Amino acid sequence: MADVMTEVDGQTLKLSNLDKVLYPSGFTKGEVIAYYHAVAPTMLRHLAGRPVTRIRFPNGTQAASFFEKNVPAGTPDWVHVHHVDGHREDIDYPVVDSLASLVWLANLAALELHTHQWRVAPGATTTELTDALPVDQLVVDLDPGPGVTMPLIATAALLVAGELGADGLACVVKTSGSKGLQVYAALEPAPAGAVIAYARALGTRLASAHPELFLTEIAKAARPGKILVDVNQNLAGRTTVCAYSLRAKDAPTVSTPLSWDEVEDATDGAPLRFEARDALARIDERGDLFAPLLDGPRGTLPG
Repeated sequence: MADVMTEVDGQTLKLSNLDKVLYPSGFTKGEVIAYYHAVAPTMLRHLAGRPVTRIRFPNGTQAASFFEKNVPAGTPDWVHVHHVDGHREDIDYPVVDSLASLVWLANLAALELHTHQWRVAPGATTTELTDALPVDQLVVDLDPGPGVTMPLIATAALLVAGELGADGLACVVKTSGSKGLQVYAALEPAPAGAVIAYARALGTRLASAHPELFLTEIAKAARPGKILVDVNQNLAGRTTVCAYSLRAKDAPTVSTPLSWDEVEDATDGAPLRFEARDALARIDERGDLFAPLLDGPRGTLPG
Protein backbone atom coordinates (compact mmCIF):
# COMPACT_ATOMS: atom_id res chain seq x y z
CA MET A 1 0.00 0.00 0.00
CA ALA A 2 1.28 3.46 -0.86
CA ASP A 3 2.04 6.01 1.81
CA VAL A 4 -1.01 7.86 3.10
CA MET A 5 -1.04 11.52 4.10
CA THR A 6 -3.56 12.26 6.81
CA GLU A 7 -4.41 14.92 9.35
CA VAL A 8 -4.54 13.99 13.04
CA ASP A 9 -5.50 16.64 15.57
CA GLY A 10 -4.45 19.37 13.17
CA GLN A 11 -1.06 17.79 12.39
CA THR A 12 -0.19 16.31 9.01
CA LEU A 13 1.26 12.82 9.20
CA LYS A 14 2.57 10.45 6.54
CA LEU A 15 1.59 6.87 7.36
CA SER A 16 3.61 4.19 5.61
CA ASN A 17 3.48 0.44 4.93
CA LEU A 18 0.00 0.10 6.40
CA ASP A 19 -0.47 -3.43 5.06
CA LYS A 20 2.83 -4.71 6.46
CA VAL A 21 2.21 -7.66 8.80
CA LEU A 22 3.83 -7.02 12.20
CA TYR A 23 2.41 -9.98 14.16
CA PRO A 24 2.44 -13.65 13.14
CA SER A 25 -1.31 -13.67 13.78
CA GLY A 26 -1.64 -11.38 10.73
CA PHE A 27 -2.12 -8.07 12.58
CA THR A 28 -0.81 -5.31 10.35
CA LYS A 29 0.85 -1.97 10.91
CA GLY A 30 -2.37 -0.30 9.80
CA GLU A 31 -4.22 -2.21 12.51
CA VAL A 32 -1.60 -1.18 15.08
CA ILE A 33 -2.17 2.47 14.16
CA ALA A 34 -5.94 1.98 14.21
CA TYR A 35 -5.75 0.40 17.67
CA TYR A 36 -3.71 3.24 19.14
CA HIS A 37 -6.01 5.78 17.49
CA ALA A 38 -9.06 4.09 19.02
CA VAL A 39 -7.59 3.61 22.51
CA ALA A 40 -6.12 7.12 22.67
CA PRO A 41 -8.97 8.81 24.60
CA THR A 42 -8.35 6.37 27.45
CA MET A 43 -4.64 5.71 27.14
CA LEU A 44 -3.50 9.32 26.82
CA ARG A 45 -4.55 9.99 30.41
CA HIS A 46 -2.07 7.36 31.59
CA LEU A 47 0.69 8.61 29.29
CA ALA A 48 0.19 12.26 30.26
CA GLY A 49 3.30 13.89 31.66
CA ARG A 50 5.37 10.70 31.62
CA PRO A 51 8.44 10.39 29.37
CA VAL A 52 8.09 7.34 27.15
CA THR A 53 10.58 4.63 26.30
CA ARG A 54 9.63 2.68 23.18
CA ILE A 55 10.40 -0.76 21.85
CA ARG A 56 10.21 -0.65 18.08
CA PHE A 57 9.65 -3.57 15.72
CA PRO A 58 9.98 -2.19 12.19
CA ASN A 59 9.90 -5.67 10.64
CA GLY A 60 7.49 -7.32 13.02
CA THR A 61 7.60 -9.04 16.37
CA GLN A 62 9.65 -11.99 15.14
CA ALA A 63 12.40 -9.82 13.64
CA ALA A 64 15.00 -7.57 15.23
CA SER A 65 13.72 -4.87 17.55
CA PHE A 66 15.35 -1.97 19.33
CA PHE A 67 14.86 -0.14 22.61
CA GLU A 68 14.60 3.60 22.11
CA LYS A 69 14.74 6.35 24.71
CA ASN A 70 15.85 9.45 22.81
CA VAL A 71 13.53 10.93 20.22
CA PRO A 72 14.63 9.84 16.73
CA ALA A 73 15.99 12.07 14.02
CA GLY A 74 13.19 13.80 12.15
CA THR A 75 10.89 14.09 15.17
CA PRO A 76 8.22 16.69 14.34
CA ASP A 77 8.57 19.98 16.18
CA TRP A 78 5.06 19.59 17.61
CA VAL A 79 6.07 16.48 19.62
CA HIS A 80 6.61 17.35 23.28
CA VAL A 81 10.26 16.56 24.10
CA HIS A 82 11.54 16.50 27.69
CA HIS A 83 15.16 16.36 28.76
CA VAL A 84 16.11 13.94 31.55
CA ASP A 85 19.46 14.23 33.29
CA GLY A 86 20.33 10.75 34.48
CA HIS A 87 23.95 11.60 35.30
CA ARG A 88 25.22 8.58 33.34
CA GLU A 89 23.30 9.67 30.26
CA ASP A 90 21.22 12.65 29.18
CA ILE A 91 18.08 11.68 27.29
CA ASP A 92 15.55 13.64 25.27
CA TYR A 93 12.34 11.65 25.68
CA PRO A 94 9.03 12.17 23.94
CA VAL A 95 6.06 12.88 26.17
CA VAL A 96 2.93 11.59 24.48
CA ASP A 97 0.29 14.19 25.24
CA SER A 98 -1.74 14.20 22.03
CA LEU A 99 -3.46 11.85 19.61
CA ALA A 100 -1.06 12.99 16.89
CA SER A 101 1.96 12.02 19.01
CA LEU A 102 0.52 8.59 19.71
CA VAL A 103 -0.26 7.92 16.04
CA TRP A 104 3.20 9.18 15.07
CA LEU A 105 4.81 6.61 17.38
CA ALA A 106 2.53 3.85 16.11
CA ASN A 107 3.62 4.67 12.57
CA LEU A 108 7.23 4.15 13.70
CA ALA A 109 6.24 0.59 14.75
CA ALA A 110 6.73 1.56 18.39
CA LEU A 111 4.54 -1.32 19.52
CA GLU A 112 5.42 -1.11 23.21
CA LEU A 113 5.24 2.11 25.23
CA HIS A 114 6.85 2.13 28.68
CA THR A 115 6.58 4.94 31.23
CA HIS A 116 8.21 6.12 34.46
CA GLN A 117 6.44 6.21 37.82
CA TRP A 118 6.80 10.00 37.97
CA ARG A 119 5.44 12.88 35.94
CA VAL A 120 7.15 15.90 34.47
CA ALA A 121 6.60 18.94 36.68
CA PRO A 122 4.31 21.54 35.03
CA GLY A 123 6.35 23.92 32.91
CA ALA A 124 9.61 22.01 33.44
CA THR A 125 11.91 21.40 30.48
CA THR A 126 14.37 19.18 32.36
CA THR A 127 14.09 16.54 35.08
CA GLU A 128 17.06 15.39 37.14
CA LEU A 129 16.98 11.78 38.31
CA THR A 130 17.70 12.00 42.03
CA ASP A 131 16.37 10.29 45.15
CA ALA A 132 14.36 13.45 45.80
CA LEU A 133 12.38 13.24 42.53
CA PRO A 134 8.64 13.16 43.40
CA VAL A 135 7.02 9.85 42.45
CA ASP A 136 3.22 9.53 42.29
CA GLN A 137 2.68 5.79 41.82
CA LEU A 138 4.18 2.52 42.97
CA VAL A 139 4.29 -0.67 40.92
CA VAL A 140 4.84 -4.29 41.92
CA ASP A 141 5.56 -6.40 38.86
CA LEU A 142 4.85 -10.09 39.37
CA ASP A 143 7.06 -11.97 36.91
CA PRO A 144 6.39 -15.72 36.87
CA GLY A 145 9.19 -18.22 36.56
CA PRO A 146 8.98 -21.43 34.53
CA GLY A 147 6.06 -23.63 35.48
CA VAL A 148 4.01 -20.88 37.14
CA THR A 149 0.45 -20.60 35.81
CA MET A 150 -2.11 -17.82 36.09
CA PRO A 151 -3.98 -19.18 39.15
CA LEU A 152 -0.79 -18.85 41.18
CA ILE A 153 0.02 -15.42 39.75
CA ALA A 154 -3.51 -14.22 40.56
CA THR A 155 -3.13 -15.52 44.12
CA ALA A 156 0.15 -13.63 44.36
CA ALA A 157 -1.50 -10.40 43.18
CA LEU A 158 -4.18 -10.72 45.86
CA LEU A 159 -1.49 -11.20 48.51
CA VAL A 160 0.37 -8.11 47.27
CA ALA A 161 -2.85 -6.09 47.34
CA GLY A 162 -3.49 -7.27 50.90
CA GLU A 163 -0.04 -6.13 52.02
CA LEU A 164 -0.42 -2.76 50.31
CA GLY A 165 -3.93 -2.36 51.70
CA ALA A 166 -2.66 -3.03 55.21
CA ASP A 167 -0.30 -0.10 54.67
CA GLY A 168 -3.19 2.13 53.60
CA LEU A 169 -2.53 1.96 49.86
CA ALA A 170 -5.45 1.30 47.50
CA CYS A 171 -4.51 -0.89 44.53
CA VAL A 172 -5.38 -1.43 40.91
CA VAL A 173 -4.12 -4.29 38.76
CA LYS A 174 -3.44 -5.04 35.11
CA THR A 175 -1.97 -7.76 33.00
CA SER A 176 1.54 -7.17 31.79
CA GLY A 177 0.32 -8.23 28.35
CA SER A 178 2.86 -11.03 28.59
CA LYS A 179 2.82 -13.64 31.38
CA GLY A 180 2.48 -11.68 34.59
CA LEU A 181 0.35 -9.22 36.52
CA GLN A 182 1.25 -5.75 37.79
CA VAL A 183 -0.20 -4.17 40.92
CA TYR A 184 -0.17 -0.37 41.23
CA ALA A 185 -0.93 2.05 44.03
CA ALA A 186 -1.44 5.81 43.68
CA LEU A 187 0.78 7.87 45.98
CA GLU A 188 0.84 11.36 47.29
CA PRO A 189 4.08 12.50 45.68
CA ALA A 190 6.95 10.93 47.62
CA PRO A 191 10.72 11.02 47.09
CA ALA A 192 11.93 8.34 44.69
CA GLY A 193 14.43 7.10 47.25
CA ALA A 194 11.70 6.50 49.82
CA VAL A 195 9.48 4.73 47.28
CA ILE A 196 12.15 2.26 46.17
CA ALA A 197 13.13 1.61 49.80
CA TYR A 198 9.50 0.82 50.66
CA ALA A 199 9.08 -1.35 47.56
CA ARG A 200 12.19 -3.39 48.34
CA ALA A 201 11.09 -3.88 51.94
CA LEU A 202 7.70 -5.02 50.65
CA GLY A 203 9.34 -7.57 48.37
CA THR A 204 11.45 -8.90 51.23
CA ARG A 205 8.36 -9.11 53.45
CA LEU A 206 6.42 -11.06 50.84
CA ALA A 207 9.29 -13.47 50.17
CA SER A 208 9.72 -14.04 53.90
CA ALA A 209 6.02 -14.65 54.55
CA HIS A 210 5.49 -16.83 51.45
CA PRO A 211 8.85 -18.38 50.51
CA GLU A 212 7.12 -21.10 48.52
CA LEU A 213 5.63 -18.46 46.23
CA PHE A 214 7.73 -15.30 46.09
CA LEU A 215 11.38 -14.50 45.61
CA THR A 216 13.31 -11.29 45.08
CA GLU A 217 16.34 -12.83 43.33
CA ILE A 218 16.62 -12.33 39.60
CA ALA A 219 18.96 -15.31 39.16
CA LYS A 220 17.36 -17.72 36.68
CA ALA A 221 18.36 -20.79 38.66
CA ALA A 222 16.08 -19.69 41.50
CA ARG A 223 13.06 -18.87 39.33
CA PRO A 224 11.31 -22.18 38.44
CA GLY A 225 7.97 -22.53 40.21
CA LYS A 226 8.18 -19.11 41.85
CA ILE A 227 7.23 -15.50 41.15
CA LEU A 228 9.76 -12.70 41.09
CA VAL A 229 8.56 -9.64 43.00
CA ASP A 230 10.19 -7.12 40.70
CA VAL A 231 10.14 -3.80 42.53
CA ASN A 232 13.12 -2.22 40.77
CA GLN A 233 10.78 -0.66 38.22
CA ASN A 234 10.22 1.93 40.96
CA LEU A 235 13.75 3.25 40.45
CA ALA A 236 13.54 6.76 39.03
CA GLY A 237 15.27 5.77 35.80
CA ARG A 238 13.25 2.63 35.14
CA THR A 239 10.01 2.24 33.19
CA THR A 240 7.07 -0.18 33.07
CA VAL A 241 4.75 -0.97 30.19
CA CYS A 242 1.90 1.54 30.14
CA ALA A 243 -1.71 0.50 30.60
CA TYR A 244 -3.26 -0.29 27.19
CA SER A 245 0.10 -0.67 25.44
CA LEU A 246 0.42 -3.45 22.90
CA ARG A 247 3.02 -6.13 23.57
CA ALA A 248 5.25 -7.75 20.99
CA LYS A 249 4.04 -11.35 21.06
CA ASP A 250 2.66 -13.72 18.44
CA ALA A 251 -0.63 -11.83 18.63
CA PRO A 252 -1.37 -8.20 19.61
CA THR A 253 -1.85 -8.74 23.33
CA VAL A 254 -2.45 -5.67 25.49
CA SER A 255 -1.45 -4.69 29.01
CA THR A 256 -5.04 -4.70 30.20
CA PRO A 257 -6.53 -3.29 33.44
CA LEU A 258 -8.58 -5.78 35.44
CA SER A 259 -11.17 -5.79 38.17
CA TRP A 260 -10.23 -7.55 41.39
CA ASP A 261 -13.18 -9.89 40.81
CA GLU A 262 -11.48 -11.02 37.62
CA VAL A 263 -8.29 -11.68 39.55
CA GLU A 264 -10.27 -13.73 42.08
CA ASP A 265 -11.82 -15.71 39.23
CA ALA A 266 -8.37 -16.30 37.76
CA THR A 267 -7.31 -18.15 40.92
CA ASP A 268 -9.74 -20.83 39.71
CA GLY A 269 -8.38 -20.84 36.19
CA ALA A 270 -10.22 -18.05 34.36
CA PRO A 271 -7.92 -16.74 31.58
CA LEU A 272 -6.46 -13.25 31.71
CA ARG A 273 -5.24 -12.70 28.17
CA PHE A 274 -6.61 -9.89 26.03
CA GLU A 275 -5.82 -8.75 22.52
CA ALA A 276 -6.36 -5.31 20.97
CA ARG A 277 -9.99 -5.91 20.03
CA ASP A 278 -10.71 -7.25 23.54
CA ALA A 279 -9.15 -4.22 25.23
CA LEU A 280 -11.28 -1.83 23.18
CA ALA A 281 -14.45 -3.84 23.86
CA ARG A 282 -13.68 -3.83 27.58
CA ILE A 283 -13.35 -0.03 27.60
CA ASP A 284 -16.73 0.23 25.86
CA GLU A 285 -18.33 -2.13 28.37
CA ARG A 286 -16.52 -1.31 31.62
CA GLY A 287 -14.83 2.04 31.14
CA ASP A 288 -11.26 2.54 32.28
CA LEU A 289 -10.59 0.09 35.11
CA PHE A 290 -7.27 1.87 35.71
CA ALA A 291 -8.93 5.26 36.28
CA PRO A 292 -8.67 4.97 40.10
CA LEU A 293 -4.90 5.26 39.72
CA LEU A 294 -5.50 8.78 38.39
CA ASP A 295 -8.77 9.82 40.01
CA GLY A 296 -8.94 7.85 43.26
CA PRO A 297 -7.45 8.51 46.69
CA ARG A 298 -3.69 8.74 46.97
CA GLY A 299 -1.93 6.99 49.79
CA THR A 300 1.12 7.91 51.79
CA LEU A 301 3.98 5.57 52.53
CA PRO A 302 3.95 4.22 56.09
CA GLY A 303 6.37 5.76 58.55
